[in-house]
Order: sequence, then C-alpha cells, then structure tokens
Amino acid sequence: MPHLFAFLRGTFAGSLPGKCASALALSTPLLLNAEEAAPAVATETVAPVLNSGDTAWILACCALVLFMTLPGLALFYGGLVKAKNILSILVQCFAIAAVMSIVWVICGYSLAFTEGNAIIGGWSQMGLLGISEDTLLDLGEHSIPLSTHAMFQMTFFIITPALIVGGVAERMKFSALIIFCALWGLLCYVPICHMAWGEGGYLFEMGLIDLAGGTVVHITAGVAALVACLMVGKRKGYPKEPFKPHNLTMTMCGTGMLWVGWFGFNGGSDLGANGSAGMAMLVTHISAATAAFVWMIIEYIRYGKPSALGIATGAIAGLATITPASGNVGPLGAIVIGTCATLGCYFVAVTLKNKLKFDDSLDAFGVHGVGGFIGVVLVAIFCSTDLGGSGFGGDNESIGQQLGTQLIGAVITVIWSLVVSFVLLFILKKTIGIRVTEDTEDLGLDLSEHDELGYIL
Repeated sequence: MPHLFAFLRGTFAGSLPGKCASALALSTPLLLNAEEAAPAVATETVAPVLNSGDTAWILACCALVLFMTLPGLALFYGGLVKAKNILSILVQCFAIAAVMSIVWVICGYSLAFTEGNAIIGGWSQMGLLGISEDTLLDLGEHSIPLSTHAMFQMTFFIITPALIVGGVAERMKFSALIIFCALWGLLCYVPICHMAWGEGGYLFEMGLIDLAGGTVVHITAGVAALVACLMVGKRKGYPKEPFKPHNLTMTMCGTGMLWVGWFGFNGGSDLGANGSAGMAMLVTHISAATAAFVWMIIEYIRYGKPSALGIATGAIAGLATITPASGNVGPLGAIVIGTCATLGCYFVAVTLKNKLKFDDSLDAFGVHGVGGFIGVVLVAIFCSTDLGGSGFGGDNESIGQQLGTQLIGAVITVIWSLVVSFVLLFILKKTIGIRVTEDTEDLGLDLSEHDELGYIL
C-alpha cells in the first residue's frame, strides 16, 4: 500500500492522506501558480493541474467538518448539560472556532504542514503568505487549491480543542478555557499533526496509519479532557447529585449532524473524490451503526430498555474509533471496530468512571480518547489485505510490525498531550485560575459568564 501521506517538496512541504501518495512526483515543487508553472525539463516534470471534481468535493468536506462543530458538537454537548449552562457550551464552541481559526492562519498551518524537522514544521507559510487563488497543492493531474487544503485542515484544528469542552463542562472559566485551547493547539495539536502527517514527521516516517486523526484529533483531545477534568475538579455535588441531560432532543439532533459531518471528516482526508473516499464513507457509517446498535443491546440487557443517550454515545464512539482506520479497512473490519468501540468506550465511560468517580462531564475521554486509541491499534490488524484492508504503511510488512508502529504512535500521543495539558493548566491555575466559584457554579455559567440565559425555565 502506498504511504498514507505523500512526501512533498517546495516552498511549502505538506502531507497528504491516503493513496494520493502514488500520484505525486516528488521532484515537482508544491507551491506553484498554475499560470507560472516551470517549463518542462528532461525529466518531463508535469505541472500541477487543477481538478475541479476533487476541489468541489474537498470544498464540500470543509463545510461538513465545520458543521460538525457549528452547530453539531455545540448542540450535542449543549443538550447534555443543565439548562442553566447550555448557552455557555454554545458560546465556548463558537469562541473556540473563532480563536483557533486566527491561530491557524497566523502560524498553525505553517508549523503543521511546512518542511521542518521530525517534530515541528517551519515558518515559511506564516499568515498563509504566498497563497493566492491560483496556488495549487501539487497532486499532479488531481491537484486542488492550497487555500482549500488550508481551510480543510483548519476545520480539524477547530473541532479538536472543542472536544475538550466535554471534560470540563459546567465549571471551567471561559477565559481560561479559551487561552488554554489556543496554546494547546500550538503546543500539542500542531506538533502531533506534523509528526503524523507532515513531511519528515517522526510518526509519518515510521509508517503510522492514521487517515483522519485517531492520534492527531481524538487521542490528543481525549487525554487533554481527562487531565483538565482532574485539575479543574468535580462539579459541585458530583457524584452524589444526579446530573441528567436537560434536553436529549437537542443532543440527538447534534448526534445526527456529527454523523453526517463525519463523512466529510473521513471521506475528505484522502483529498480526492475517489475510491478511497467512497470506502472511507462506507466504513465510517458501518462503524457508527454497529457501535450504536451494540450500545443499545448492552443497555437492553442491563436495564431492559435502550436509551437515546446510549444510542447517541455509541454512534459517536463508533465514529471516533473508525477515524484512523477509514479508507484502510473494509466493511467487515468496520463492524469489528464498531463493536470494539462500544465495548471499550462503554467500559471506561460508564463502568470505570463510576468506579473511580472522575468527573469527565460529557465523556470526552471515555469516547474520544479511548475510541481513538482503540482505532489506532485495530487498524494494524484490519488494514491487512488478507482481511479486506488496503495494506500496511511505510516499510511494515506484517500485522506485528504495523501493530508496533501504531502502539508507538498512540503512546507518544498520549504522553505528549498529557504533559502539555498538565503544564498549561498548571500555569493557568496559578495565574488567572481555571475554575469558577461555587456561587457562580450555583447560578449557572450562562448568567455568570455571559450575563444571558440560553434556556428559559
């Protein structure tokens, strides 16, 4: 199987997911103006050609992934909290989208996707300098505008820290959360993104398979959410006081938006309208459906009735777990991955959390952290061509070799996110503080943090 991400050279050196690697000519500069392409030489270097079909698909995926955060994740999380805190969740998601977009343009994209070293990229594209409407991401005859690639990756940069909100909902200071997300994006997300997807990145060079962000998105955010929920502390009254969702209808609507948006998340990560994108969408849906069904069965066996919250949580678990494997596993592999997603996430989000009594409010760690880790590991098995997958990554030639690579990638990501998250939160806790007062928590964050009511009781 070709590498998941192609090596690119030029003034911008990025990385491309999936089978696009086979279409690249490494001697061709990445940043080329379609009207100023270098003349042909003896090596018959082919100038990049804009592919309108691929471009249209990735543009649609940009909208789908942004739709996952606004309003998908906002509504999913918003329905799960108390009525007095719903507006705070919505504002946090919108504010994160705004701040992370600015950070991405200023330096995030450059540090993630330009040529640097094994851990971080360079500064050549700060402020997205040199990118015009004619600047192409060189994929030969299947090139897309570099601006489209930057926008697509920006939507990932937005939703990842927004997932962390689920670990600290209803009790973290708005100012501390926004500052944390901006710094965490640069110090945690960007290096892991470069290592996994960037030219010369450490994990990329190892042959890590992570098409759409099992490490880059879900493990990083899940671990950060766990660290944050422990450092911020439990909600007042937890676990003695019941913390029931105030509006499951809203949560179910948000779940549906996330499910549909995930087709762009996984289906667009190959950067083309091709067979890999089609398979990614197929296995994404199968995994989500399987995980939701298995969660429903577990609840039926344990409680006699399946719940809306359980079905929604199961679906999100299946979506998170298939993310690194989408485009690299077949339908049967997706069924197994979806099943394992529910078994693993249910154990952590329900059984283990209740036993250890850590207040991961909306199960950001239990679903995204655990699901992402499971998916990163299982792709090593089901990417095998003997099991319907597309093959191993890098120089790996067996399931054992690929499994070792996947485990190393997952463990490095866990440690990196844990350390960065702890240090940032420790500094914020000692300076501006990270938790609201008890009186503020009693009043609700809608009024105390924003002086508005999001829900009339």
